[in-house]
Amino acid sequence: MSAVSSGVANAPRRRFQVMSLSDAAAERVRETIAQAEKPILGIRVGVKNGGCAGMSYTMEYAEAKNPHDEVIEDKGVTILVDPKAVLFLLGTEMDVKTDVFSSTFVFRNPNETSACGCGESVAITPADPDVLAKA
Repeated sequence: MSAVSSGVANAPRRRFQVMSLSDAAAERVRETIAQAEKPILGIRVGVKNGGCAGMSYTMEYAEAKNPHDEVIEDKGVTILVDPKAVLFLLGTEMDVKTDVFSSTFVFRNPNETSACGCGESVAITPADPDVLAKA
């Protein structure tokens, strides 16, 4: 039986999710969006050059989807990933770290190769693009 006649060729391609959220991160994003002064679609996540280790994570409110954003729906939360950051964030889990004096989002990123001592910046090696093609 050929792939076409068995329906395999017409099967929808499985979509690989770039990032995931812990339950705590999803709850904190919901709380943050609820406190915004204007309607917010979700949180936009990216990376930028800078810091002593070379890169840092970025987060901002997203009022709308940009044309090439990677949209992640996880645990009832919308995360928009800057397209330039996709290979740097592939496989990352966003979580929340809370201690006596603060609460902050943290990223468990398998692509990180090192971090600075202060924790504000990281070195990230982009994931192999073939991982996306095989997903």
